[in-house]
Amino acid sequence: MNIDSVLQTFFAEADELLISMETALLRMDDGEKDIETINEIFRAAHTIKGSAGMFGLNEIVTFTHMVENVLDSARDGELIITDDLLSVLLSCRDHLAQLVNNAKQSQASDNTCIAQGEALLGSLSAWVPKATTATHFFRSPKTITPTNLQKSALAHNLWYISIRFGVDLLRNGMDPLSIIRFLNSLGKITQITTITDNFPELKEFNPETLYLGFEIGLQSDANLEEIENAFMFVRDESSIKIIPPRSNVLAYIDLIKSLPENTYRLGEILIKTNVISHDELELALDTQKQQAKDQQPISLLGSILIDTQEVAPELITAALDKQHTNQDARALPSDTRSAQPETRFIRVDAERLDILINLIGELVINQQRVDLLSSKLNSNQLTEAVGSMGNFTEQIRDAALTLRMVAIGDTFLRFKRVVRDTAKELGKEIELEIEGAETELDRSMVEKLNDPLMHLVRNAMDHGIEAVAIRRARHKSDTGVISLRASHESGSIVIEIIDDGGGLNLDSIRNKAIANGVIDANAQLSKQELCMLIFHPGLSTAETITNLSGRGVGMDVVRRNIEALRGAIEIETELGVGTCITIRLPLTLAIIDGFHVAAGNIDFIVPQNTILECVDLSTFNFTKEQHHINLRGEQVPYIRLQELFALQKQKDMREQLVVVQFGEKRAGIVVDSLFGEMQTVVKPMGPIFQALKGIGGSSLLGTGAVALILDIPQLINFAMNREHAQNLSLSAKMLEQK
Repeated sequence: MNIDSVLQTFFAEADELLISMETALLRMDDGEKDIETINEIFRAAHTIKGSAGMFGLNEIVTFTHMVENVLDSARDGELIITDDLLSVLLSCRDHLAQLVNNAKQSQASDNTCIAQGEALLGSLSAWVPKATTATHFFRSPKTITPTNLQKSALAHNLWYISIRFGVDLLRNGMDPLSIIRFLNSLGKITQITTITDNFPELKEFNPETLYLGFEIGLQSDANLEEIENAFMFVRDESSIKIIPPRSNVLAYIDLIKSLPENTYRLGEILIKTNVISHDELELALDTQKQQAKDQQPISLLGSILIDTQEVAPELITAALDKQHTNQDARALPSDTRSAQPETRFIRVDAERLDILINLIGELVINQQRVDLLSSKLNSNQLTEAVGSMGNFTEQIRDAALTLRMVAIGDTFLRFKRVVRDTAKELGKEIELEIEGAETELDRSMVEKLNDPLMHLVRNAMDHGIEAVAIRRARHKSDTGVISLRASHESGSIVIEIIDDGGGLNLDSIRNKAIANGVIDANAQLSKQELCMLIFHPGLSTAETITNLSGRGVGMDVVRRNIEALRGAIEIETELGVGTCITIRLPLTLAIIDGFHVAAGNIDFIVPQNTILECVDLSTFNFTKEQHHINLRGEQVPYIRLQELFALQKQKDMREQLVVVQFGEKRAGIVVDSLFGEMQTVVKPMGPIFQALKGIGGSSLLGTGAVALILDIPQLINFAMNREHAQNLSLSAKMLEQK
């Protein structure tokens, strides 16, 4: 790890804090204006500022300082966060995100960004109390001063910091002196003692290992969080103890007991912890010398300090206990003394996870090859070993895929801001409801869902939710509701965007489609087909063009993006009631359980979670003109892969029907051969094959042959649309005959 990687960690944490800040601000917009929410916003801004200061990102520090002042006044109850102030704070959050992004790109802010920041600071100044100063902001914690605490610790702004840096700090690219300099920028370091107890013999010395510790007295009006933030990137591997000004005796007792050194005498421990001064120690030692000179019983040093009331009795006891503990610790095994609680969470670069998934994909392919070879050797022991290895490979695959799964809730929460700002722009009252935020799906899919969901939510606000006057005329509440829902269903994830607006006017959509030449005037379309026309490029029924919609751009992109994820979109609508748009997606795009089939000497993979059953097509009675079968009383349309992809027909092959389902739709796929289940590594198709419908990707079999992965939603829609067209044609012929 070097300084660049540490800086990237700061950027990652800053992004998370900015999301947390925005989420808390939006909760306040919903009415949660409690002190905990304000503190959450303050802590996010405060942490970003402190970390930015360590890396010299002064533009971020300067801007955030004013935001902190306003939030600090709100924490103290000196001002109330109104809707106007909330809007300014949200804009400040956006500007702070822009500054962080500029720092990521190592570029200076342009004139527009600088002007925007100055305008926001000017807006904030209206809420900054005139008496606010830097010392007001960096105020020390309010603690009770014990009467028996040593005099030198009574300074109202004197902090005591005990540091034992991790031995690998230098290797990780951090400079301990830069941290100390940063502390000095928060006030004034009045005392610093370097601890060299762990310094090795010269022959064992390693220049990349940090052996030093520090005892620091810091005079500062900064608060605890400000000081703690100086150690943000080293706290995990270091031991850091911070005692605020005017702390009670227990804080010093805890410090004495936690000191790692075991060779200090009682007086040295007390001096090191700033409980007594050198002069006070010398005075106590002089007392012992005088007692010896007068041939009096020599009192213990601790007793002298207690008698002179230079230090609290509890501190002496703690220090003595520490000395006994240090002596006892020498007899303990080294691993017992160094035991530390384990950290439950670690931060991993997403690219590393992608590399891991790709390697496991190669492992799956090679596992299939080994399995195929072992089956040809007819060795029971080898077959058993390969089968066991296959089970472990599957477990490794599942565990790795779980690492990539993330909750969709964070994505949903981002739309609260979109709904708030857009509703104000449109002059509407709109609420956003979220259900199923804990539902998980592949991280790569979450990123690709942002744009489609953005289009759909904005269209729901612009076209769906009516103006207040219209809603009142329809006896609805003034506030429209948009719901984002997520759930798992049959191995897929289902996302619903629901609004209680005016619904789709299917007659208007039909007329617009005819006018644009999208459909023929005599075309007979089902309700679902009419709804799906809104995804046709250039088709828009908006009466006016706005900043959000009306140009017919966007919905066709939504459909393409969803289909690129091997998903499908369905629409249910009722005029005057509302609309529900349902998106169905596979859980992952990397490795899936598939079913190996073949048609016309071409290998295909059917996703396992879409298969209902496999049956022999010859057992059904039907004519060649028909493209459906009666499956236990249900008419199921089907397609032949040979016909669809113009493949060479195989002679003397009994056709097999694979019945698949996606959502509520069912269809059959006719193939020549069924080979069975297998794990499949999904590989994207090249650009030249992007326009090929019905194919969602490719995979490499254990034999080295390439298999095409079928896009089940597209194939089902194709089968159903063809069946619907044939039924309409048949109905038209019957009418002509009459």
